Amino acid sequence: MTGPQFIEYTGVRELRGPLVVVEGVGGVGWDEFATIVLDSGERRHGLVLEVNRDLAVVQVLEDTAGMNRTGTRVAFSGTPLRIPVGTGWLGRVCDGRGEPADGGPPVFGGSYAAVGGAPINPVRREPPNEPVLTGVGAVDVLTTLVRGQKLPVFSAAGLPHLELAVQIAAQATCGGEPFAVVFAGMGLTHADTAFVREGLAARSAARELVLFLNTADDPVIERLLTPRLALTVAEHLAFTEGRHVLVVMTDMTAYSEALREVSAARGEIPARRAYPGYLYSDLASLYERCGRIKGRPGSVTIVPVLTMPAGDITHPVPDLTGYITEGQIVLSADVQAVGTYPPVDPLASLSRLMRKGTGAGRTRADHPAVAAQLIAALARSRQVAELADLIGRSALSPTDLRHLDLEDAFRHRFLAQGTTEDRSLDDSLDRAWEVLLTLPRSQLGMLPADLLGTHTPPQDEEAR
Repeated sequence: MTGPQFIEYTGVRELRGPLVVVEGVGGVGWDEFATIVLDSGERRHGLVLEVNRDLAVVQVLEDTAGMNRTGTRVAFSGTPLRIPVGTGWLGRVCDGRGEPADGGPPVFGGSYAAVGGAPINPVRREPPNEPVLTGVGAVDVLTTLVRGQKLPVFSAAGLPHLELAVQIAAQATCGGEPFAVVFAGMGLTHADTAFVREGLAARSAARELVLFLNTADDPVIERLLTPRLALTVAEHLAFTEGRHVLVVMTDMTAYSEALREVSAARGEIPARRAYPGYLYSDLASLYERCGRIKGRPGSVTIVPVLTMPAGDITHPVPDLTGYITEGQIVLSADVQAVGTYPPVDPLASLSRLMRKGTGAGRTRADHPAVAAQLIAALARSRQVAELADLIGRSALSPTDLRHLDLEDAFRHRFLAQGTTEDRSLDDSLDRAWEVLLTLPRSQLGMLPADLLGTHTPPQDEEAR
């Protein structure tokens, strides 16, 4: 992460948290890469956040600990931060700055790309229309992930969102086409880092995975760089190398808190809950880098994972993420409490592009109808459960009782899955049929007659 260097400046006016304010500069631009040399000879790296006349504010990737104003020299490269890109990243484990964490040599590539990147031009976007299968039944059947989509996971403290993220990253496929996964971990504990590396070891050994792992004790600035590195690598693998790439980013709340910390250090006026006013545009600059480009092979699909403080879905991070992305997978503490994994709440979850990537020729002809009928049946089951709490189970009709049975069947036969269980789509859809057939045929009005004719409920008498 070096480049041609210009004049070295020694006029360090201020050290403020992760920021260095340099005075007397000239010809320096925003987002420029800088090399900082301490009086001990140690080299650190930074990015220009702001330029005002002869002042430049530089965020130091390794933090400013141990630095002093005198004896510190700053050289600006004249270009934004660039990294090597190519297939050399596959199979590597790196820290949040892209430095090797697996004992191997630095990553080299045939070309370099700017880390800042840019959203895909809407005019050149190819509409998503093919699925990415994760091997997780609740996701593949009810909130199908489509190539080029951004589909976040909304979670809360204590829920197994990291386990789900690792499972998706380990099992995801694109129908036999060239595929790769880029996993960006932000603010992880060392135990979480070990869990991620172990869970994805097989995919890494197969050279289908790139790991960027930023830990909670790493400099906060590094947390802002990690997802940008991951997306830069993914874009080259997709649009130049022709692979379909899944980017899993966890936890975007940790990323947003890092952004808030840097904003406070810069003395910016805070907005909602002390986050900077540009949180929306900053998140969008990451999420909008996914998609497909007309005339180019490959695709970039993003699954950002975020924790909602106190489970509040109106918190700025999930709230703004919901505006930018195309649906959400919501994890539920109530489902977790009964011991079911993954604890997905199907009625709060949604994939807005699901219809584009399912059906005949893509998944299975009965997939859209089965998913719609299952969601409708679960909604009715939830209403019946609330009614049972009010008037008692004994006052329910036989059909209502069958709906209560359906919710139990859904949780045990369909939703429950092992953390390393790679369930095929056919198996998941067959399980969905088993759950639906606990209802009488009269309650399955969203399923076409020809589909129902091939599946006979075990008790098809009309409930009265």
